[in-house]
Amino acid sequence: MRIKNNFYIVITISILMIALSITISLINYMVSLRSTEADLKTRSLPLTVDNIYTEIQKHVIEPNLVASMMAHDTFLQDWLINDEQNSDKITRYLETIKNKYGMFVTFLVSEKTQSYYTHNGFLEHLSPSKPNNEWYFKFKKLQGDNEINLDFNNNLDNSLIMFINHKIYDHNYHYVGATGIGIKVSYINEMLKRFRQEYNFTVMFLNEQGEIVLSERTDTKVQNISAIPELNLLMDQIIVKNSRIIEYQKNGETYLLKTKYIPELNLYLLVEAKLDYFIQDVRQTFYINLTLSLIATMIIVLIIVRMIKGYNKKLEFMARHDSLTRLLNRNAFNDSMHDFILLSKRNLTPFSLIFFDIDNFKIINDTLGHQTGDAVLIRIAEVLKTRLRRTDIVGRWGGEEFTVGLINTDLENAKQIAETLRKSFEEDAGLLHLCASSVTASFGVVMLSADDTVDSLLSRADSAMYKAKESGKNKVEVKPF
Repeated sequence: MRIKNNFYIVITISILMIALSITISLINYMVSLRSTEADLKTRSLPLTVDNIYTEIQKHVIEPNLVASMMAHDTFLQDWLINDEQNSDKITRYLETIKNKYGMFVTFLVSEKTQSYYTHNGFLEHLSPSKPNNEWYFKFKKLQGDNEINLDFNNNLDNSLIMFINHKIYDHNYHYVGATGIGIKVSYINEMLKRFRQEYNFTVMFLNEQGEIVLSERTDTKVQNISAIPELNLLMDQIIVKNSRIIEYQKNGETYLLKTKYIPELNLYLLVEAKLDYFIQDVRQTFYINLTLSLIATMIIVLIIVRMIKGYNKKLEFMARHDSLTRLLNRNAFNDSMHDFILLSKRNLTPFSLIFFDIDNFKIINDTLGHQTGDAVLIRIAEVLKTRLRRTDIVGRWGGEEFTVGLINTDLENAKQIAETLRKSFEEDAGLLHLCASSVTASFGVVMLSADDTVDSLLSRADSAMYKAKESGKNKVEVKPF
């Protein structure tokens, strides 16, 4: 029953500790998950958008100022009106601006002759029928005086070019042409690639119609976000001037989308993050923490099991042994003797009992003190352990009385063993040192009969021991059947 109870205790403690470990790990996981999602919404995505916007602004402001300066330059105005036949002048002018400000291309378009000039000189005559010339005729109709657009121009190195166009007016504010600059913005593609590889962000630029004007060149072949059903439903939230964060589901996974309108380009910047990418570390940390918690729990459970076993052994020992002499106590000796009596009767083997009492023990306590008396009892127990067999049972009956059960021992041999013990006590150097005189004991010896019980056997042994006391002490008395 005690083992079963201990088993239930260990199982209960194990279940509680494992449940606690899992609960704490789950709580930490949920807190980390929410923290990661909140950080993504409030810091990472907005910061990425701001970084991209700042990067674009840095590369747009100075070129825009240069293009504006060219449009307001009186030299260009006068040349278009009075001196267009002298193309060398405009070529040198455009080349000077290009080299001075490190532009990729500088250009000028004459409205009067529809001629297109660059820093390399005359390039072509523009025509509405030419697809590559559409930009000019659209720009001319534009209500504003300038625009910025992006283009992969096949005539100009097939690189992504940012064109900044400005209208030119004469003194009467009549439109006479357009000028501007073009700069390579390959850094944008590298920037988009870097954000995808390092931060798992997908970045793209949309126009008012939802067309993907700019994205990483190795990215998806989708040309309009309306082709993505989940985003098509959110068009009225994406194509807005106010920046916002949108959460949506695609293919059973959660995505976060940060939008921002860029007035300089008249485009909408979108930064998309797949939430699963950002919780992978959190999930991995959860699995590691859970594993470590379970390992720690198992170690603690094993320690508890060992402690319980240790305490149980101590409790069992204390329940069956005398705390002073470490011999069997009265109850344990009775239980053991009962078992050996049954075994002896079944196997028809002899069993004898020695019952002895230390002589004049009260005088030892009164004259030498109880500590010396306790030391005498301990030494008596030590002598018994050295003089008896390991199969014999030895107990402290109470006070200064002791009992010895001798297995497979007849009455004559039991008497000899008792006599050996009596002499050992009387001659023991340890006892002589403690008391400054010999310590003796009176012994009663009996042998089990067919009719004996534990109580009758003890009673006969006790009677024999008292007879030894009455006849002068320090003797061995045998009581036959």
